[in-house]
Amino acid sequence: MEVIGGRATEDRRYARGVSGQRALPEQASLRHLKLEAKRRLAAGEFTSLHSAQLAVAREHGQPSWTALKNAVTEREQKEGRALAQLRWIADRFRDVAEDGWTPPGEEELREHFTDEFLAAVPRDRLIGTIRSVGSGLREEPEVVGGTRFAVQCRVTGHLVAAATETSPPYRLIGVQVRRLGERVSDLRTAAPATTAEGAVPDAVAEITVNAFRRLGLPGLSLAGCAVGEPGWAAATGWADLERDEPLSPGHRLPAYAITSVVTAVALLRLVADGRLGLDEPANRYLERVRLADDEVTVRQLLSHAGGVTDPATLFAPVAADLLALTGPVIECDGKRGSFQFSLTGYGALGEIIAGRAGQPYPEAVARLVLGPLSMTASWFPTGWPTPMAAGYPTVTGYDVTIEGAFEPIPGQVCAITAGGGLWTTAADLTRFGLGWRSLLPRSLSAQALRPHVLMPTGVQSGLGWIVNEPLGIAGHAGGGPNGAGSLITTLDGRRAHAALANRLIPVEEINATVLRAVGGLPDAAGRVHS
Repeated sequence: MEVIGGRATEDRRYARGVSGQRALPEQASLRHLKLEAKRRLAAGEFTSLHSAQLAVAREHGQPSWTALKNAVTEREQKEGRALAQLRWIADRFRDVAEDGWTPPGEEELREHFTDEFLAAVPRDRLIGTIRSVGSGLREEPEVVGGTRFAVQCRVTGHLVAAATETSPPYRLIGVQVRRLGERVSDLRTAAPATTAEGAVPDAVAEITVNAFRRLGLPGLSLAGCAVGEPGWAAATGWADLERDEPLSPGHRLPAYAITSVVTAVALLRLVADGRLGLDEPANRYLERVRLADDEVTVRQLLSHAGGVTDPATLFAPVAADLLALTGPVIECDGKRGSFQFSLTGYGALGEIIAGRAGQPYPEAVARLVLGPLSMTASWFPTGWPTPMAAGYPTVTGYDVTIEGAFEPIPGQVCAITAGGGLWTTAADLTRFGLGWRSLLPRSLSAQALRPHVLMPTGVQSGLGWIVNEPLGIAGHAGGGPNGAGSLITTLDGRRAHAALANRLIPVEEINATVLRAVGGLPDAAGRVHS
C-alpha cells in the first residue's frame, strides 16, 4: 500500500461556450483560480489583483469574485471534500514529467495535509508516490464510491482513495494508491486455482479470470443462491501466499460495512417485537452514549440520514468500545435528513440492540440473525483472527508493492463492530441475502427496501440496504485495509449473490457481472455500494 495525498484543482484547457464565457473547470478549485488571477497580474494583463480576479470571475460566467468563490465552494460541497482534495493532485502534479516542474515545498504541503499525515509520510516518499501515477494525473478520475469526506477513484491503472478532516480546512488525513491488475506482476498468482462447491454457473470461471487480470487479486470468493435451487460457491486464488495456502469457499473473510445490513435486520426484529419504535428519537434507547442531536430517530440512523460524524480512525488492530471511541456524546455535524454514510451511526444502533436485547451486540445478533439463518461460518472477532481461530480458516490481507508483488499487511478490523465487524463466507452472505425477509413481518421487510434517502450516486438508501429500484436490486458493499466485499439481492427476493476478496479493491462489479450472467440483472447493470 502506498500512502499519498493532495487537495484538488484543475489546470486543463477550459471549454468555451458560444457566449465566449468559460465554464467552471471540471476540477475547479479556488486555489487554481487565484493562481490564474495572479499569473495574469504578473504578466501585466491587469493593473490590480482585484481587476484580474473580476475578469477571471466574469470569464467563468460569474458577476463577481465572491460569486465565483461561492460557485466553486458549492461544487466542492456537492462532490465531497475528499474528491475536491484529490483534484489538487491532478493540477499540481499533472506536469511532473515536464522540464522545469518543481515539487511543492513543506509550506505548500501543509496547506493540503494535516500535520499528523506529514509527520507519518516523509515529503520525498509522498512526492515519489504521486509521481508513480504518471500520465493518469491528466485524466478525469472515475469515482467508484465515496462520501463527503472519503472517496475512491480509478486513475489509469490505480485505485486512489482519500479521506479528509470533517471540518475546515478539510485537509487530507490519508490517501492510498492501490495498483490494479495491469500493475501486478507477481508470478505466484499467474495461474490461480479454483475450488468449488455445488453447481457453479459456467460463466463464473471466465468472469473470475478476467477479474484477476484486471483488478489484481490474491484471492476471490464468490457465491450465489436462488429460491428453489441449490446454492453454489467458488473460491479462486490464495488465502495466504507465504504459506502457499489456496483459498477455499470455507475461508472466512471480513465483510466490513456489509455488517450494517445484518445490524439493521437485527434491530428490525426488535422493532417487530415492540421493543422500540423506528420513528422515536434514538437517544430514548441509548444509555452509555448519546447523540449530540436529540432529534435523530432510529429510522434516520438506519438510512444514514442522522448526520452522525465518523471519527478519523475507523480501522484498528482491535475493535473499540464505542464509548471509548467517541466519548459519551457522539458528534452529529452533518445535516439531519440528508445521506451521510456513518459507521458510527450503526455503532449507536449496536448499542441500542445490546440494551434492548439484554446481551452484548455479538451475542444478540447471533441469536436474532445468524442462528436463525444457519450462518454457521459467521462471527464477530475482536481482532484480526489467526489461522484456524475458533476452528475457522481465515485469510491474510494483501496489497501490492511498487514492484507489482503482493505483500501481506497487518490485519486491521473495523473499530465499530456493529458497523463493520462481521467475518463470514460468501455462501453465508447469500444465505442472509435470501433469507432475511423470513425473520421479519412483511410490512417491515418492505420498509427496509423502500427508498428513504437519495444518495449522491443516484441510488437510494433504505433501512440498511442500498436500493436500486430501476435495476430491481438492493445490496451493500464493504471495504477495509485488508479486503473488500459485495452483497446483492434482487428486490423480488429470489436471488442473492456475494463476493469477498482479501485485498482492498471494489468487487461490486464482479458480483453484478455474475448476477447478470445468471439472469438476475438487466443488461444495463449498475453497481450497488455505500
